[in-house]
Amino acid sequence: MKTKRILFGLLLCIGVFTISCSSDDNEGETLIPLESKWDLVKVGTVVDGVENLTDPPQNASGCRKDYLDLKLDNTATMGDYDSTISACALTETKGIYSRSHNDLTISISGTTQVSDIMNLTNKELKLKNKATGVISVYSR
Repeated sequence: MKTKRILFGLLLCIGVFTISCSSDDNEGETLIPLESKWDLVKVGTVVDGVENLTDPPQNASGCRKDYLDLKLDNTATMGDYDSTISACALTETKGIYSRSHNDLTISISGTTQVSDIMNLTNKELKLKNKATGVISVYSR
């Protein structure tokens, strides 16, 4: 009788352990946090299956890099350095963002952009705009 209880308890523990270790919740999703200030370092597209990335023309020469700042409270700030009016003038626009698996949705100034998170590491965030196919690579 005592052996049956031990065997039953062991089987019950194995069953609970197996159920609790399921990895279906995050299949294909990276768990590295998005929250950070990301500097724009490359832009490009995919042509005939080949990714073509170049230095971003929107980064004004001699200025800091344009950036995307994602905060824990789901606010987003885009920083744009421009020398058209004065040297390296910074314009910031604010909005919100949300993440659903490997999709990043950013809404700033009434415009919503949905991007596929192609790569997310501790040092790189690579996004592909779902509407235009434009790739933006950011670094911390």
